[in-house]
Amino acid sequence: MATRANRPVSVTLGPLAAAAEARVKDGRYSSVSEVVRAGLRALEREEAEFDAILKRKVEEAMADPRPDLTPEEVAESLRTLHEQRKHGA
Repeated sequence: MATRANRPVSVTLGPLAAAAEARVKDGRYSSVSEVVRAGLRALEREEAEFDAILKRKVEEAMADPRPDLTPEEVAESLRTLHEQRKHGA
């Protein structure tokens, strides 16, 4: 069964309601719904940026020519780093 693209949705904003209403009162938005839509668009941009950063980091790691470390080598390196930080070195 198909659903309407713009069906009404009820959202409880809690303490964020005052911030949304203030934006409407200031004239920056025409309704709280518009504020929520803008917030969701901002979240979409933020998540897309994070995904791009993560993808870039994975690609960099995969292209790293240094040899892989064994799990034991990683654990030992972390133990050493922890001890150094614990003792203020």
